Amino acid sequence: MGKVGRLIAIVISWLVCATNLMAASPQTLSRQAYIDKYARIAVQEMIEHHIPASITMAQACLESRDGNSELTRLSNNHFGIKCRNTWTGPTVRHNDDEANECFRKYKSAEESFRDHSEFITSSIRYSFLFSYDIRDFKKWAYGLKQAGYATDPGYPVKLIKIIEDFKLYDLDQLDWKYVKAPEGKRSNFSLFGFLKKRSPDQNLGVVSGFLPRSIERRNGKRAFIAIEGDDYARISDEFGKKDWQIYKYNDAQSGDVPEAGEPVFLQAKRSKAPRGNDFHVLQQGETLRSIAQWYGVKLSSLRKMNKLDDPQEVTPGTTLSLRKRIR
Repeated sequence: MGKVGRLIAIVISWLVCATNLMAASPQTLSRQAYIDKYARIAVQEMIEHHIPASITMAQACLESRDGNSELTRLSNNHFGIKCRNTWTGPTVRHNDDEANECFRKYKSAEESFRDHSEFITSSIRYSFLFSYDIRDFKKWAYGLKQAGYATDPGYPVKLIKIIEDFKLYDLDQLDWKYVKAPEGKRSNFSLFGFLKKRSPDQNLGVVSGFLPRSIERRNGKRAFIAIEGDDYARISDEFGKKDWQIYKYNDAQSGDVPEAGEPVFLQAKRSKAPRGNDFHVLQQGETLRSIAQWYGVKLSSLRKMNKLDDPQEVTPGTTLSLRKRIR
């Protein structure tokens, strides 16, 4: 083989190696590409769990490094959620604050986003967030920090910057047919098809001139988060229920009104809390009924499990059993 032939062979060999390396190396996503890819999931979670899509998307950008972190690429964990005692699904070991820590592993990005929503809605320490306007992303960002979601003191500022830089607040402006695009740009983020495909069990009722009612599952039962001005009588009319049914489902009396941020149930609650929620330590300002509402448990069952008579209340610091009767 002559010089030219050897040179050609070397070049071909180099090109083959380079091609293989490029194929083996994951393509780095830009922040905008990551947002474009997963924004629809964030909006779907907002509809079902009442967490601003802008907040969810900004958290995902920050925690997953725009989908480029090893934890995200190999385990579909977009929010860096660790195993904790309640997790029974697949796990993976990853170095974080400490070496070889346990993290949750998911089958898909959708599963990761859903778990993030359930992580927030199932913990009562985040309950005050649901009294905030869903479009007030700044209040939500600082509220997450107040609730202890992150130890980084700059966490809210980082979320707000991502939201403002990439106009993620547009995702929160949910209308019946579309999410508004920035002025002068056509929206390619239509929700019309998504809303049409929702089952009757996920029926949306209008609670204001702008936002649709967000129906979710709490402890396996249909519910939504009350807003300022809600009352049980109007809710009964809205969902075609008898007044007594809504009052009974929510352990309420005639004339009672739900507080903003409180879950309202459209079906009878269960007799015990979801798995992994065995106990709750009562905090200042909480009542037996507010705990029963948050965990989706009948107030009578909660009293029975804790050997409490009606209308006996408990003091802050008391540990309540949520799944088994105390001995």
